[in-house]
Amino acid sequence: MKTLSPLSTDPAFALAFRTLQPAPSKPTSLLVLLHGVGGNEGNLAALGAETSGDTLVVLPRGPITLGPQAFGWFRVVFSSQGPQIVASEADASRRTLIDFIGQLQHAHGVDAAHTVVAGFSQGGILSASVALTAPERVGGFAVLAGRILPELEPQLAEAPRLSTLRGYVAHGRYDDKLPVSWAQRADDWLTRLGVAHETKLYPTGHELGAAMRADFLAWLARGDQPWNRPGARQ
Repeated sequence: MKTLSPLSTDPAFALAFRTLQPAPSKPTSLLVLLHGVGGNEGNLAALGAETSGDTLVVLPRGPITLGPQAFGWFRVVFSSQGPQIVASEADASRRTLIDFIGQLQHAHGVDAAHTVVAGFSQGGILSASVALTAPERVGGFAVLAGRILPELEPQLAEAPRLSTLRGYVAHGRYDDKLPVSWAQRADDWLTRLGVAHETKLYPTGHELGAAMRADFLAWLARGDQPWNRPGARQ
């Protein structure tokens, strides 16, 4: 059975984090899982525990403290006009995560093609933010009950750089925090950008249900096959 490591605050890394133990001595892939707003790094441990044994699973803690064991990547207020974010915090977390993932790759000898960043809700938002602005850093990203920030548009990488990515969008049809229209917008946007991706909707609310978890893990496993990666020869 996999367990969470103690919290690491090593100054060599840009964020505090935990890993799933036992960790592979020579990982062949890296999965970085990002929690939602008001959550913490342990929230997605059970999801990470279902990955293959040669995957290093890292769960960073959001840099903004919102309460006891409650953290975030940026502050947000949900209003009748939609989510209102602190854009400067979202951008700072995006840049910190890009650095953090690079530090993990260097420390463990895993390249970007074998690195996936994924998250729930606000964690999914940051996953897309990292991948779409720094596609050389990761091979894939997943947005689980999240969205792609409209504020991100000026920072998007150009199409040739984005062509190496594969994405995954999963959302509940009855999500009352982030309506399903955000998933539909993300699907349309990724199509226009030429990013290879899958989008799946579920008869659920704002949650990471069993079907969503299983489908994400299946998508993740398919990416382990080199012929399934964007740009691979058929």
